[in-house]
Amino acid sequence: MFRSRAPLRIGLAGGGTDVSPYADDFGGAILNATINLYSYAAIKIRTDNKIVFKAEDRGEVFECDSTEQIAIDGLLDLHKGVYNRIVKEFHQLPLSFELTTYSDAPAGSGLGTSSTMVVTIIGAFVEWLKLPLGEYDIAKLAYEIEREDLAMAGGRQDQYAATFGGVNFMEFSAKNKVIVNPLRIRKEVLYELENNLVLYNTATSRVSAKIIEDQTNNIKNNKSSSIDAFHQLKKQAFMMKEVLLKGNIDEIGSILDFGWKFKKQLATAITNPQIDEIYNAAINAGAVGGKISGAGGGGFFFFYCPENTRYQVINELNNFGGKVRKFHFTDEGLVTWTSNNL
Repeated sequence: MFRSRAPLRIGLAGGGTDVSPYADDFGGAILNATINLYSYAAIKIRTDNKIVFKAEDRGEVFECDSTEQIAIDGLLDLHKGVYNRIVKEFHQLPLSFELTTYSDAPAGSGLGTSSTMVVTIIGAFVEWLKLPLGEYDIAKLAYEIEREDLAMAGGRQDQYAATFGGVNFMEFSAKNKVIVNPLRIRKEVLYELENNLVLYNTATSRVSAKIIEDQTNNIKNNKSSSIDAFHQLKKQAFMMKEVLLKGNIDEIGSILDFGWKFKKQLATAITNPQIDEIYNAAINAGAVGGKISGAGGGGFFFFYCPENTRYQVINELNNFGGKVRKFHFTDEGLVTWTSNNL
């Protein structure tokens, strides 16, 4: 059994500036951190010339005869997309196997689940076939499979966060260039940040592609208010980087609030009356700032709650039907291993 695991992430600042054409035209910057919620993949070799995909968390199964390329038809396309590219670039011959996957968070949660799943599946194939791929290679391949092969709209941060792990300041520029800068943050700063952040699942999901499409069109149409909002979000990433490195932890709430005001200007579907009500309730209960994780429109929220205000904020959030999710930061990215049932 060839196994892999990769962490999901929360985007602390700069969200959206990794998406083309903004990143190509102006350069983007994002600060994100991986947490101990994961995607998992396991490959078991078969000898019956069959390919089987199982997404245990989604209750979906796909089976076909062993073939070099599988048609993309809406069922487990991430699995098919990875397989198709692996065979095309690295193996050239059909494979026979069973691939089982699972994620700790649902699709549409805003934690980078789709991209993390692609990275995880690639990792299982790397472990099985001993493919000579480094961290940047895996992240770039995952990006190409999602954005080019499968034509799924989105940015570039998630693939690199899942592969590298930890707290990273990422820079994006033309021709899909990405630079990952791991941040050396004191442990006590991360402990305090972890303690003061409340991660809240709104119990709703969203399709990020439409939101990202709106953001992209605003840039292409040279909409000045949206472009200025992107500039401010990039500035937010540098602000967040500075306070984390200096340990000025209680400035984070105001920086999150600063970013949330501009993030809402990127596309109309990023927020809605329910999301605004949740945000205002958290602020009134003691949070200083927060944001929707990912593209927006639903999924996970997180709030910065200084001193001991997290408990009042949690009590208030419990009135909205969602669920607070405990988490810890993790400094480990994609890991792979072979299980011999030992």
